[in-house]
Amino acid sequence: MYDLMVVGGGPAGLAASVYAARKRLSTLLISGDIGGQINTTLGIENYLGYQFIEGPELINKFQTQVSQFPIDQKIGDKVSRLAKIEGGFEALAESGERYQAKAVIFATGKRPRKLNVPGEVEFAGRGVTYCAICDGPVFAGQRVLVVGGGNSALEAALDMVKIAEHVDLVSVTSLTGDPILVERLADAKNLTIFTEHATQEIVGQDFVEEVVIKDLKSGEIKRLDVSGVFIEIGLVPNSDAVKGLVELNELGEVRISRTNETSVPGLYAAGDVTDIPEKQIIIAAGEGAKAALQAHRYLQRLAA
Repeated sequence: MYDLMVVGGGPAGLAASVYAARKRLSTLLISGDIGGQINTTLGIENYLGYQFIEGPELINKFQTQVSQFPIDQKIGDKVSRLAKIEGGFEALAESGERYQAKAVIFATGKRPRKLNVPGEVEFAGRGVTYCAICDGPVFAGQRVLVVGGGNSALEAALDMVKIAEHVDLVSVTSLTGDPILVERLADAKNLTIFTEHATQEIVGQDFVEEVVIKDLKSGEIKRLDVSGVFIEIGLVPNSDAVKGLVELNELGEVRISRTNETSVPGLYAAGDVTDIPEKQIIIAAGEGAKAALQAHRYLQRLAA
């Protein structure tokens, strides 16, 4: 049984692992991947110490630092269920392996939200994508559609206007992203914005050929000839592994105290999977560090 199990390999989980190791806790880091959402972030301009750095490069620096400490890493093995047992916690991984620890930091982040329209599942990987940064170059010189009105959608549109023939941006509301992103899009000559429009259906044969949208004011149906659809409508917390174990809010986020405590003693949470009000890399890293310090104090009390 480890002293501490860190579930999640994003900035919160990696920072927690470093702080735990510095406190000489026997630590297990288990995650389906390293980096989480940062792997799909092209440019980061607001992480202290870097005027600009690409997401994968920042994660590589994080991982290099983690690797300097005696931390057991099980990367590629995702936790499917976390349970309370006598003396601590047990994680059941998708591989079938079980891992135990006296305390846990749950830092699994979020995943892209699905649009849930006809054609989305059928054309996933055949024109439908959730990562403009990852898949954008495939659609160079083609007409594409971006769904969403928040920061992720605006950033995707900004990326694609540079390489696509034309970009259609469809949002059920007005654009809600940062004003600076809206201003940058205003200069794009190959962009059409459809606010207060709903995506109804994704159509095609072997690959995406058309998207049907509806004007929410007039009810008018429009058909857009596109070969790529980038769905950027927000994120869903990866909290399934702790449902029924800890208290979640209405969004499925783990409720935590200001000291990262969940409703279960010994189980802490950090980063985007929690109900902290802002989802930022620098905040997630700080929350991970804070959770590790609190877990260390908890373990000290257990040993006393």
